[in-house]
Amino acid sequence: MQIDHLTVPVRDYELGKRFYGEVLEPLGFRVLLDWPDKRRTFFGVDTGPSSFWVVESAFAGSLDVSLAVADRGEVASFHAAALAAGARSLTEPGPHPDRTDSYAARIADFDGNVIEAVHRDAAIERAAA
Repeated sequence: MQIDHLTVPVRDYELGKRFYGEVLEPLGFRVLLDWPDKRRTFFGVDTGPSSFWVVESAFAGSLDVSLAVADRGEVASFHAAALAAGARSLTEPGPHPDRTDSYAARIADFDGNVIEAVHRDAAIERAAA
């Protein structure tokens, strides 16, 4: 099974679009579809469909998600871009406090949604062996 897309509920569509545009750019995401009249914007990578949707909603602040990234550098780039965009750091880039095979960083957006970028070192190394 694979997840098709993730919806991030935000209180302010324009703020969410700008914030996540800056935060997701280091991971290769850009706006693929924008519906201002529906108060939603869809991000994705050039090689696939939109997979990260930002939608104005009364449920803003209810998300907690972890995004798998390619390496530790992407974890650091994600964290730096998030802070520059106004996010609050929950954990600095480093070994995950609960898992020995992971390197991660967690941020909270302006509504309290929590986004983590994680690279699973040991799992990737085992798969390559």
